Amino acid sequence: MALAELLASSQTLFVVLVVLLGLMVGSFLNVVIYRLPLMMEREWRAQCAELFDRPDPDADRPALSLWGPRSQCPQCGHLITAAENIPLLSYALQRGRCAHCRAAIGIQYPLIEALSGCLAGMVAWKFGFGWPAAAALVFTWTLLAASAIDFRHQLLPDDLVLPLLWLGLLAALFGLFADLPSAVIGAMAGYLSLWSVYQLFRLLTGKEGMGHGDFKLLAALGAWTGWQSLVAIVILSSLVGAVFGLALVLFRGRDRQVPMPFGPFLAAAGWIALLWGEAINRAYLEWLGF
Repeated sequence: MALAELLASSQTLFVVLVVLLGLMVGSFLNVVIYRLPLMMEREWRAQCAELFDRPDPDADRPALSLWGPRSQCPQCGHLITAAENIPLLSYALQRGRCAHCRAAIGIQYPLIEALSGCLAGMVAWKFGFGWPAAAALVFTWTLLAASAIDFRHQLLPDDLVLPLLWLGLLAALFGLFADLPSAVIGAMAGYLSLWSVYQLFRLLTGKEGMGHGDFKLLAALGAWTGWQSLVAIVILSSLVGAVFGLALVLFRGRDRQVPMPFGPFLAAAGWIALLWGEAINRAYLEWLGF
């Protein structure tokens, strides 16, 4: 109780502690980002093997989960010790290389840790000590993991997006960010809007313009922010995505036919809407003359 009162009375202390927590959570998010797609692939292969009455190709491999086995270097198999897994610091001290074989460690690992800490600190500063901050942190970390997976694999796992949707409705039940009717309408409108665009694009071109995970993600964002923020989320994510894609084509020579994940842009716009949605909507309506 005394600790809660201290954190509630000292925003600076609360922000510092949340940033440190965010760095540690970021280390775990790297595990989620790496392992969850592998776990899904194993599950798909097992289902295919069962469907065609064939042996499971992964039956002899050790079981893989988010909790075990211990993380190891993919090059030499060296088990990562606790001292080698300190967020940001271990990467810097080891100069971005495995402590055993000196193989390069991807920049993703410190980047995710740093983003997790920074975004968590911004949430703590915005909401202060309380349940809204706790819920917004879960929202932030889930979006960060889902975005990184989508960026690498063009896949938005249901294991992340669907719980995010239900947690948004639960938050609305207690009025943390949106009232329950706005959240329910937001979830339905979020899903159906992108689903309609997808169906129209497929009807006109014969191609799939986006993945089904994008529908579910926008539904989850609508549940957290309410239907009032959906227009701003779609416009902001589309503009940033278009600029980013154009920059890749012009400066990196990316093939225009290669699909680009939309999930990270939706997630970024949804996160901004949760923190500053009211101000954005107010400015938007004033610009329209309302």
